[in-house]
Amino acid sequence: MDTNDMMAEIRDANLGYLMLAQQMIRADKATAIFRLGISSEIADLIEGLNNAQILKLAGTNMMLARFRFDDGAILGMLTNYNKDRALSHSHAAILMAGQPVEEIV
Repeated sequence: MDTNDMMAEIRDANLGYLMLAQQMIRADKATAIFRLGISSEIADLIEGLNNAQILKLAGTNMMLARFRFDDGAILGMLTNYNKDRALSHSHAAILMAGQPVEEIV
């Protein structure tokens, strides 16, 4: 994969993320904030973006979505727990709810 292909993939991922995030926020803001791990302020910003702004933001050369599983225990629960999958996902969601949201720096 060359640099141009990688940048195109990043743009596609960013566009998909922004469109999904905006749709989630408009449908149920509180749930979207939890699932996306963002603050209310960032949710308001994403919700207010028009199509041109989304395309411009998606075209940046860095990923907008961030891998949220900094805690190995949470990642392990989601990937390796075999006994009761629903229970492990619920437990992971509870632990993630206690994590701070992303901030605008």
